[in-house]
Amino acid sequence: MSHAPEPFNDALRRAKTEFLEMPGLKLTAAQAARLLSVDEALCGRVLSALVESRFLAETSNSRFVRADH
Repeated sequence: MSHAPEPFNDALRRAKTEFLEMPGLKLTAAQAARLLSVDEALCGRVLSALVESRFLAETSNSRFVRADH
């Protein structure tokens, strides 16, 4: 059985929580990394996973927003 590393899972949960609690939230990757207190590489993986799962969308100006908003 394969599991994602715990720091990834923690950051993924925190990112989802932040975007759910603030529906209009729009963040760049660097802003998201600071908000989640993770390095930019981990944050990039988290944001990519959330875009792939269609929870987030990336705007034309490289900001991440909830896909349903």
